[in-house]
Amino acid sequence: MRSVDGAVSADRQEHARLVGLAFAIAALGLALHFLSDGIFGTPRNLYNLAVQSSVTAILASGMVLVIASGQIDLSVGSVLGATGMVAAFLQAPDPVGWGWPWPLATAVALAFGAAIGAAQGWWVAWRHVPSFVVTLAGLLIFRGVAFLVTDGRTVAPLAPGYQWLGGGLSGSLGVATSWVLAITAIIGVGVNAYRARSQARSHGLDAGGTRGVLLRVVATSAGILAFVALMNAAIHPGTGVGRGVPAPVLIALGVAGGTAFIARRTRFGRHVFALGSNAAATERAGVRVAAVRLGVFAWMGALAAVGGIVTSARLGAGTNSMGTLAELSAIAAAVVGGTSLRGGVGSVVGALLGALLMQSLENGMVLLGVSSAARQIVIGVVLILAVWVDGGWAARGRRVPEAV
Repeated sequence: MRSVDGAVSADRQEHARLVGLAFAIAALGLALHFLSDGIFGTPRNLYNLAVQSSVTAILASGMVLVIASGQIDLSVGSVLGATGMVAAFLQAPDPVGWGWPWPLATAVALAFGAAIGAAQGWWVAWRHVPSFVVTLAGLLIFRGVAFLVTDGRTVAPLAPGYQWLGGGLSGSLGVATSWVLAITAIIGVGVNAYRARSQARSHGLDAGGTRGVLLRVVATSAGILAFVALMNAAIHPGTGVGRGVPAPVLIALGVAGGTAFIARRTRFGRHVFALGSNAAATERAGVRVAAVRLGVFAWMGALAAVGGIVTSARLGAGTNSMGTLAELSAIAAAVVGGTSLRGGVGSVVGALLGALLMQSLENGMVLLGVSSAARQIVIGVVLILAVWVDGGWAARGRRVPEAV
């Protein structure tokens, strides 16, 4: 029972941390809105912010599993660039590209990303080369691949259906569909809360008070409604009607939901966090450690390809510079969101909030006219502080495998 009580306590601590992070994002947003003379909080800017945060959120979701397993992946930005360029080149019309249907080009890019991740995972898992070295080499190799695919030339135009994935002028759901999605999501939140409470009671665990559960459901539902209202308030410049939820946000939420399911509901996910907590004990327990590591890197490679697809679709072209330094943004978002660099602890929901926080900071500084050099300094300081805070949590005994 002590271990069960400890897990429940850790879960509550993690929820408290996520709430604190959400309040920090809200406070930052209010400050930036005031400092930018009301520009930051406009529906148009928040729509752009949601789109800008999506790729970082996609990469950070996968990075949670990588870091929680005790590894690191420095190559995701380069893999994003290589796979995005491949997707663009395969579908671009002759003589620029090969003129394939964009769904086929997208599938090939996804498979290419997963294969890259698996190859890097093989070096880590079966050849025991440190992941830092393998993925640092990958950062160089696949940045070169992104250049060599088209000899450094920009590839365009891309198919309209493909560009929808990037959230451009037509890359959103529209007002009516967005409200339907919001209502469906709220129903899902309520059903999930009821099931979680019922399962906790059936196992004799503390399910928390009814008032607390209802408060979380109401707060989450209010957040969903507010977000959709803001996205619907962003006006399409051509039609004059609301744009609705952008496609990249849907992709990011789908990726995060899938990764969270893997982390919380599958044996593989439990093995990932156990491996990061104590690799030797996990191996002695009969877990195929090498296979788990390979699976983590393959998943990260596939998500880097998703990021490449969204990025090239948003740009409407393939460029060899796509994804430059994206690996740092992904790692920063994961760490700010509560993923411990010591391994064994991570939060997919926290990674989403971390991506939103980091991108809000970047977006706000751009609106305020802060130079690129100064922005890099600020983001670096935030990352150091996040790691320092994580060390404080760990020192207070929060060292148990967990995933949110």
